[in-house]
Amino acid sequence: MSTPLRWGILGTGGIAKAFVTDLLANGFTVTAVGSRSQESADAFAAEHGIATAHASYEALAADRNVDAIYVSTPHPFHAENAKTALSSGKHVLVEKPFTLNAREASDVVDLASESGLVVVEAMWARWLPHMVRLREIVAAGTIGEVRTVIADHNQSLPTDPSHRLQNPDLGGGALLDLGIYPVSFAWDMLGAPTSVSAISSPTPTGVDRQTAILLGYANGAQAVLHTALDTVGPNTASVIGTEGWVRIDTVFYNPTSFTVFNKAGEVVETFDEVVSNRGMQYEAWELERRVAAGESATDVLPASESVAIMGTLDEVRRQIGLRYPGE
Repeated sequence: MSTPLRWGILGTGGIAKAFVTDLLANGFTVTAVGSRSQESADAFAAEHGIATAHASYEALAADRNVDAIYVSTPHPFHAENAKTALSSGKHVLVEKPFTLNAREASDVVDLASESGLVVVEAMWARWLPHMVRLREIVAAGTIGEVRTVIADHNQSLPTDPSHRLQNPDLGGGALLDLGIYPVSFAWDMLGAPTSVSAISSPTPTGVDRQTAILLGYANGAQAVLHTALDTVGPNTASVIGTEGWVRIDTVFYNPTSFTVFNKAGEVVETFDEVVSNRGMQYEAWELERRVAAGESATDVLPASESVAIMGTLDEVRRQIGLRYPGE
């Protein structure tokens, strides 16, 4: 692209720092950052060599030297922040999960469409090299018809009742912070499920501590998914087909390796490509590529799919009795 986009960073937390580090290491242009306080914006800008620091998200969105905005705030604020950016004519990359629920997601996507702007969910795993190659293997029929997807995301995270992850007012729980990865992975491999079943165990604060999900598909395929916020797990994934299977190593949604086996258990292929930094540059490249090509969506992760994935998460929450304020 002859004219790279000028990025603005909305929010100054840990994920924003990781994203900016990857952008700057890979030649992207970052011109501004916005926070709820000037002090925080100034500190972030100084740390990363960013020219302009704004004391509000609205000021960042109004900055004429910004073309695209990365929304890195906690997910209960994604919809509001994304709409602020879109309303000011900025393309938007929204950290996962896309929003708090499907209704909010649909509002964001509709506004982007009406405004002629690109909005992308920052589900970075979709564009990592191992996932690109995995989709090629599945499409080629190397493992036959995919029958089963198995994935887990378990971490030992803060149990302090006041922590964001434990707070229902802030969209806490394992599902939206961690479970989004295996759910999105299942969508990537199998598409839209026709049935959703879930069981869960709550924390003392009322959010989900651990949740198991079974997705069913019209062709008989199944996805077996699990997430928990107070236990460490393998964080691996498997894609099992009629002619073989793929084992994706820890951590399956990070830059990682995988092995392809045939029905006899023989190794057909191994993949272990080195990725620079954390690998968040790929999602930024995707947004820039779409803008340059005049594409509002691609088949890797169209915004409509992000809305539908939120619908799956909504159904899981309905079944396990997890509601957030205002819903």
